[in-house]
Amino acid sequence: MISRVTYPTEQSDADMELLVAYDISTTSERGRRRLREVAKVCEGFGQRVQKSVFECALDKKDLRLLIDAITAVIDPKSDRVAIYRLREPQSNHVVTLGRCLEPDWTAPLIL
Repeated sequence: MISRVTYPTEQSDADMELLVAYDISTTSERGRRRLREVAKVCEGFGQRVQKSVFECALDKKDLRLLIDAITAVIDPKSDRVAIYRLREPQSNHVVTLGRCLEPDWTAPLIL
């Protein structure tokens, strides 16, 4: 089943804390290329916390740019990307076990 792209209806321009997780089919060279491209897109918007998981703090405009950029890369018949909005503030609603990575969203992102 292929789902349509839906954009959040949030009216605020404040940053939303998001979790982006993806599963890209890598059974072909094209799939492996898509995997690298999706990772590169996500790196431009957030911080990697697992191999296929990114934490992002984006406003509505940047979220739409992220969705559009990912949509341009993936094959909707074989790939899946899920973007979850975390409850803000994240520190009140997320439990991290083991090695913690605490991103500083105010610091410059150097690639």
